[in-house]
Parts: sequence; C-alpha cells; structure tokens
Amino acid sequence: MSRRSQSARAEAPTSFGPVVLGREPAARGVYGTAAQSVFTAPRDASVVVVTSVGAADGSRGAAAALSCAGSGVETAALLVDVGGRAPRPTLIASASAHRLEERLAARLPVLRPAARGEVCHLSVAADEDGLAAAGIAATVARGGLAVVHVEPDLLQPLLDLPGAPRPDAALLRADLEEARPLVALAVGDLLERDLRVAVLKRRLGWVAERRAGFGALGSDSGGLPESLMRRLLGPRTRG
Repeated sequence: MSRRSQSARAEAPTSFGPVVLGREPAARGVYGTAAQSVFTAPRDASVVVVTSVGAADGSRGAAAALSCAGSGVETAALLVDVGGRAPRPTLIASASAHRLEERLAARLPVLRPAARGEVCHLSVAADEDGLAAAGIAATVARGGLAVVHVEPDLLQPLLDLPGAPRPDAALLRADLEEARPLVALAVGDLLERDLRVAVLKRRLGWVAERRAGFGALGSDSGGLPESLMRRLLGPRTRG
C-alpha cells in the first residue's frame, strides 16, 4: 500500500453526524464486539429496517442478531425477511415466540411464520404485496421489536409505500472503505426522514450469524456492539 493511500485512509472521516458505527473486529474472527451486559429493549420497541450498502454482505445475519437482542422472556421480536426463504420452526422456541407465531398465522394465514428460538421469523415476497404483508406483521408485533430485512433496491419502496412498515430506525451493513460516498448519501436521506441510523462496518462472524438465525444468540456470543443496539432500540427522543 502506498504512503498516499495510507494517509488518505487515516484522514477519512469515521462518522456521519449522529450515527453510530460498528466497532473493529474482535478476536478469533468474530466481528463486532459483544455487549458487556445484557441489553433489554424497551417495552414499546421500534420497527428497524436492515439493509446493505454497495457490495457489503452480512445484512441478513445482522438483522437476525438484532432481533435476538430485542427479544425477551415476555415479548419475542419479529424478524421479517423480504424476499427470503420461508423459515422452518426450530425444535426449541420460547413461549413468547410461539404466541407471536400464532397471532401472525391468524392475520396472515397464507404465509408461514415460524418460532425460532426467542424470535418469530416471517418471509414475505419482494414486491408491494410482500411489503404490505410486512406492514401487517409489524402491526401484529406492536409492543415488541420488528426487524425488517430488505435488499438495497427495496429500501426506497419500503420507505415510500403506504401500508409498508414504518421504521423508526435503520441499520446499514456497509464497507466504508469501498462505499463511503454511498453510505453518506444513504445516511443523509434516512436522517432527513427522522430515523435513527447505525452503520455496521464489519460482518458478524459465521458462528454468530448461525446462532442468530436460530434465534439463539446471547449477549456474550459476538453479536452486535451494544452502542449500535442502544442507538437503534433506545427510547425515542423526537417529538
């Protein structure tokens, strides 16, 4: 690497205004830093949309990890994967995840929600009907956290389409060295919409993503940094 490249990287900004960025990789190949204490989402937890910017991968794993962080004994989080494969229930799931599964099945009988660990998963089509179904699901899950994962090309339709989930916050999975201008544009647009925004700079480790997919990612298992979770799930400050 040339001295000029090293200097450019050193001088590049690492924040985009009121935005929390993910931390550096942790040891043993696990990206992100585990929370130092158990994070509990507020009772009136939000709708958070998760997507990627540029060619970054790992947004689906990040969405699963966030849903695990927002689940509790009394209230399970909802993870909606727009355009994803239909989930299968796991052998072990919490009572709150089963209760949410039942409520979703009653409102969306054509779809197949599945209780997985401490989270309830739902897959919807990657079109306007699917986004409308995601909006219904988020309404059913009101009072708990709803995490909606979308591919980048569906972020704008989700934000603009009546009936789609109305997010309070957004988590962007992005490689800043490759897509900094795109990230800045995306963050600016989301902040103008009065959303809280966090950027995950590094993909989670394989083990963490795998456990998150089963709804079984603990706070000490290499999940999302606590600073990101508090930014995304903390109490609202706007009027």
